[in-house]
Amino acid sequence: MRLIPTLLAAIVAFSPAAVRSQEERPAEGRDRPVREQAARPAPERREGIQLPPPVSVPGSVDLGDSRIAYRVTAGSIDIRDGEGRLTAEVAFTAYVRDGQDAASRPVTFAFNGGPGASSAYLHLAAIGPKRLATGNEGDTPSKPPVLQDNRETWLGLTDLVFIDPPGTGYSRAVGSGDAGRQHFSVDGDIAVLSRVVQRWLAENGRLTSPTYLAGESYGGFRVPRIAARLQTGEGVGVSGLMLLSPVVDFGTRTRGGDNPVALAARLPSFVAVARERDGAAARESVADAEAYATGEYLTDLVRGDADPETVRRRVARVAALTGLPESFVARSGGRIETGPYLRELFRDRGRVGSAYDGSVTTPDPYPTSLRTSYEDPILDGMTAPLTSAAIAYTRDVLGWKPEGRYELLSREVNRRWNWGGGLNPPDAVGDLRSVMALDPSVRVVVAHGLTDLVTTYLETKVALDRIPASLSGDRLKFAVYPGGHMFYSRDGSRRALRADIDWLYRQR
Repeated sequence: MRLIPTLLAAIVAFSPAAVRSQEERPAEGRDRPVREQAARPAPERREGIQLPPPVSVPGSVDLGDSRIAYRVTAGSIDIRDGEGRLTAEVAFTAYVRDGQDAASRPVTFAFNGGPGASSAYLHLAAIGPKRLATGNEGDTPSKPPVLQDNRETWLGLTDLVFIDPPGTGYSRAVGSGDAGRQHFSVDGDIAVLSRVVQRWLAENGRLTSPTYLAGESYGGFRVPRIAARLQTGEGVGVSGLMLLSPVVDFGTRTRGGDNPVALAARLPSFVAVARERDGAAARESVADAEAYATGEYLTDLVRGDADPETVRRRVARVAALTGLPESFVARSGGRIETGPYLRELFRDRGRVGSAYDGSVTTPDPYPTSLRTSYEDPILDGMTAPLTSAAIAYTRDVLGWKPEGRYELLSREVNRRWNWGGGLNPPDAVGDLRSVMALDPSVRVVVAHGLTDLVTTYLETKVALDRIPASLSGDRLKFAVYPGGHMFYSRDGSRRALRADIDWLYRQR
């Protein structure tokens, strides 16, 4: 989007330092279940297809009080244009629980964000049956990428299909020019992913199954748009949506530090980071900051800097809430930016915080410099172990062995992303309204981490409050958990999310 040149720097799921691909390498000493081919014969390689045929193996997960058996399939769906030319191969990993009635068993499709992120974050760190414990204070890139049973997996409630958009994971876009522009764009991305959902349902005999969509970060932006397209363009109804740490309206991100709504929406999360530094924090503990941000602070920001008394009042209150020196806050007139805040808050400790969870820190590599540059302790710290875990799991456990590189986060996809033209930034709130209005049975869960400074909870809450009560009512649950962008890295928050998701599926 030409009107928002800094949009990619502000968005959800990556920083350039984090975008690293890794060659496949096998993991040693892992359990390798006996592999079995899918029940139906593997299809012959179609013209132009490079990804291998699907493979299917049995698996199980220990939930503590029970064990769930399932079959997991790794494969791909080819996307072709109107003339039958291959334009993309989209990889997926699907989990189907044993012994269930396929006609009534829910199936949930999961997407991550970026744009340019694979689904590994939700798949192997949050909701899949196997989980990599990562993303917390003290976790490092060299931490062994060992998967363990995930007792908070959603597989007890729903079958799961994790989808990697073209250019991420092992998925690939084919050709250049129009094909590339189609897949790496706001609208083209939605068209492709909607088609993949429809194709998977049709090819697996699941068109009668209740269908759910889950998306994290930019994936949360995708989900309402995919739901709308499925309803009216692909002939598939959607029963529920789950938006995790989402961006739902990019309009609140325009004009950077001059946007009063964006500044106000970040303030309670800044305060939460400061209070968690000295102890645990919950949303209730920042109720005063939330009230101030949506009241007097927002009013004073709109008034600007012409009145010295307004500026003085704003600076004093922001400094008191955030714990920052008043002299530091005064330099920006009470408008706090994420990078400087994360360094100043922990300066006395020689550390800097993560934008993805301000309470997680790393040593400042340039503690005496006016400016600093550092790898984000969460996003960059997760890259190596999560990439290795995804490659080893796919190749060694599942036995699906694509050639080429695995892209956990793709700089190329993000660089090429077409945000569209016109005066209006992308927005998914309108799609969410339309989906809920068209189908009164649709339920929605929106979840955020309290100390996430990339997509703050109040930013989303302000956008969702535009939806009339006649649509939302008891159909939309908004939750804020301790933790950051990947709040599910905390055991308590992952359990709380699982409980709220249970509410969603049991509404059927």
